[in-house]
Amino acid sequence: MKTTLSLAGLGVTLLVGVLTAQTPQQPMPKGQMPDLGRPTRPGDVAPPLDFSAYFPGAWTFEWDVPDGPLGPSGRITGTTIYKRIDDRFFEADTAATGPAGPFKLHETIGYNRDEKFLSRYVTDSRGYAYLQSSPVSGDAGGIYYIYFESSPFTYNGHTIRIKHNLRLLSPLNYRVAISVSDNGGPFVNYGNPWWRKDVGK
Repeated sequence: MKTTLSLAGLGVTLLVGVLTAQTPQQPMPKGQMPDLGRPTRPGDVAPPLDFSAYFPGAWTFEWDVPDGPLGPSGRITGTTIYKRIDDRFFEADTAATGPAGPFKLHETIGYNRDEKFLSRYVTDSRGYAYLQSSPVSGDAGGIYYIYFESSPFTYNGHTIRIKHNLRLLSPLNYRVAISVSDNGGPFVNYGNPWWRKDVGK
């Protein structure tokens, strides 16, 4: 009896091992700077951003915002899902919850890789929309930079413009420095949230 049980246990162990070995592992995203085979030097530049390799998928974020024309102070948390439409167009949908309650954003994104130029139209369920565009640059460390500045829009009697300074720091996270201008005034800090990619989603 003991021999039979041992053989049965061995069979289960081998089966689990085989199933584990056959389970496909999600490959980790890779940086876009090629291996030069040497240390980087002044003048080395990153290749054009491959938007379709970097963004598509689910990203989570946390964002501490001050009191301002867009709402009360507090923490905003949520998820942004990027999807590829074709070689040049993408969309992103964000579901978030903040101090004033839940809200959603939809982005239609156009990216010209040859011209290194990105534009997006953002619609916010809180009742406003805006257009942004920016050149895309990169450095030898594989970090990419996008400096968005929005068209003016009206919200709750305020004329607002928003700047988004994106730094794509790694394949798994990017940071955004956000500033807001109210009624033609200077741009003031509106938080520095991180977006972190959910690998496997």
